[in-house]
Amino acid sequence: MLSLIHAVAGRPWAIRAEIAYHVRGMLAKEGIAGLRHLAELKEEIHARDSRMAGGSPGRPAGGSTVAVIPVIGTLTQRTQAIGSAETRSTADIAAEVRAAALEPSVDGIVLEVDSPGGEVFGVPEAWASIRESARIKPVVAHANSVAASAALYLASAAREIWVTPSGLVGSVGVYSLHIDASKAIDQMGESWDFVVASKSPFKIEGNPAGPLTGEARAHAQDRVDEYMGMFLRDLAKGRGVSEKHVEANFGGGRMLGAAEAVAVRMADYVGTFDQAIKRAAQLAAPSGAGRPRAETVPTAPMMEDPVELAARAAVAGLGGVR
Repeated sequence: MLSLIHAVAGRPWAIRAEIAYHVRGMLAKEGIAGLRHLAELKEEIHARDSRMAGGSPGRPAGGSTVAVIPVIGTLTQRTQAIGSAETRSTADIAAEVRAAALEPSVDGIVLEVDSPGGEVFGVPEAWASIRESARIKPVVAHANSVAASAALYLASAAREIWVTPSGLVGSVGVYSLHIDASKAIDQMGESWDFVVASKSPFKIEGNPAGPLTGEARAHAQDRVDEYMGMFLRDLAKGRGVSEKHVEANFGGGRMLGAAEAVAVRMADYVGTFDQAIKRAAQLAAPSGAGRPRAETVPTAPMMEDPVELAARAAVAGLGGVR
């Protein structure tokens, strides 16, 4: 059990901190069985989303075919990395987007995002792949209803980001977690004593048998800052703003509501999932195709009032609980 907890704690994460806390607590209390039980419950709730894992085509008015790629659940580089059916592989997401971009029958792509983020590994690579695919076919990301941290990172590779009126985006940041399990080891009646090869003095640095040393903490800080640099660089590039703008206006690790996210250029529009699909189809139309996102700072679009927009959407039959 300690090795499992340490495996989760020892990775750099671009995920909302409270999610990591709950996962760590569940592992400590119930072990992998707890995660599997949670996954079973979420699998029932998101049964439709699981069936869509390969990209579900939609055909909005006008005849264009839009592939919907789910970005739902905790993001990991590989599928089911922590034994949960509700994790989502960033490598799979990138491959599905690429396949849709190369499929002649698909006109546009929508990333349906509902994720707290996940591990850092594989995210910059997936971002680059999605961004390249967006040069082939229009890609629109829709936060329905949460695009946090690594999920926002991936969404920023799209040509446009939409946020459902009640949605949240942000949590821009990276952290790693060290767990001092020395008290738990004592309670088990054990004492750990590592014998380390003399030519690898840092081999057990950061192990869970005690607190971090100052040198170990400094090294961990360097790694976290390195990944944060990648996050800032790509998020700024994807959104067409400067890194300083991201640092100053994208919440500093907090989540932003839909209208506020548009106001600071973290997103482009407030709208429903169906509206985002129609937008992808519009971009795919002859008049909208071939217009890649400008690398310069875009002008923030006129914002709709989220409450008013949601009401109109409900009347028009565009919204609703999904």
